[in-house]
Amino acid sequence: MINDSLYKRENTLPKMPVTMGSMADNQTSDFRNIAPKIDYDKCISCMICWKFCPDVAIEIVDESPAINYKYCKGCGICSVECPKNAIEMVVEAK
Repeated sequence: MINDSLYKRENTLPKMPVTMGSMADNQTSDFRNIAPKIDYDKCISCMICWKFCPDVAIEIVDESPAINYKYCKGCGICSVECPKNAIEMVVEAK
């Protein structure tokens, strides 16, 4: 609610969304209908997917990328940027 925040008027809002706490509060997976799936047989662990993920949903685990689905919104940027086509976007069953 805007009345409870430090931004009191529209013209005082930041130019882009911000988090008033930590990014742990921004779990964006609730509206996702497609999700990235990494084929580790194709993945070369170049971390380009990690670099381009706008939601910081890709973590590095044992020197390989791993999707944290709590934060992934299913935008597909990781899939598009992967040089080995190792990330496929799949429809999620809800």
